[in-house]
Amino acid sequence: MPRDASELAQRLGREAEAVCRHYLSNGRREGRYWLVGDARNTPGRSMFVRLKESTKGPAGKWTDAATGEHGDLLDIIRESCGLIDFLDVAAEARRFLSLPRSEPQPPPKHARLPAQIGSPQAAQRLFSMSQPVMRTLVETYLRNRGIMPLLDDGALRFHPRCYYRPDEHSPTETWPAMIARVTDLEDRLTGAHRTWLDPDGFDLVRLGKAPIDTPRRAMGDLLGNAVRFGVANDVLAAGEGIETILSLRCVLPTLPMAAALSANHLAALLLPPMLRRLYIARDNDAAGEVAATALTERAEATGVETIVWTPRRGDFNEDLRSFGLDALGADLRVQLVPQDVARFMLLMPAETG
Repeated sequence: MPRDASELAQRLGREAEAVCRHYLSNGRREGRYWLVGDARNTPGRSMFVRLKESTKGPAGKWTDAATGEHGDLLDIIRESCGLIDFLDVAAEARRFLSLPRSEPQPPPKHARLPAQIGSPQAAQRLFSMSQPVMRTLVETYLRNRGIMPLLDDGALRFHPRCYYRPDEHSPTETWPAMIARVTDLEDRLTGAHRTWLDPDGFDLVRLGKAPIDTPRRAMGDLLGNAVRFGVANDVLAAGEGIETILSLRCVLPTLPMAAALSANHLAALLLPPMLRRLYIARDNDAAGEVAATALTERAEATGVETIVWTPRRGDFNEDLRSFGLDALGADLRVQLVPQDVARFMLLMPAETG
């Protein structure tokens, strides 16, 4: 039985339709492709899996037109089964290849695959496998980004050997990673975000992220949800990146904040029912402007006062590293509602004179 990723993928490719019928049972065959919603077996038609080798590529290659993601049948096994470690993926693939198959049949309705990778259970598994961030590479990474002191809200954890696979033709790798907890408005875990880190140090190009093609990836249900720092009631600050939000919390440590993880998800962020004022910390690019405009319109339609913060440079972490903590505090002070200055900036050193 094959052991390495490329050989396993080739063997699975020769059984592509059987793999799809078993792991993507909510889809169906159309011509030379299997159509389904996504690699987590969601009903739909945006993802297509090539069933036969052709001039366009090998059997088993898939692309999700909605997200641009692509991969092979090993990725489908990983995501549909909610597996984190490649050894588990390989074991499941070998198990499948050893099963006798006659006429391909979808699995029974009651046979549910465990912990799909988009589920809270799969995200919780990854998060629970991780450890607190204090005195780990995550703490070093954030301090190198100018984020200090580090506030432990329980939203971030450290995984020393987090599984990473660049593409379908590459071997599996493990890198240390910052794991972020994505939650809904009731603080229920809905997903997890991974930032793979460079164990060899920090440079001004990668800013401490691992030297890989996609050092950030999310899993689970993200739409409307966020990585949350503090509990929001009447006032909230929301932005895209985790590092952006943590930079703002260096200045406003008691202001509840939420990192939506992308511009599109910021635009779709769900707002607490008691919210009265929303600060939007946009990134200084076209996508950031569109997201801030969309979220402003949604918030103001429900009677929420909205104030948009725009950084001098690309984002607020870049401002923090370029101009320093006092300058960032001065920039934000003039953009805060007066009562919020007293409420959230009272303990800042710049405000004691």
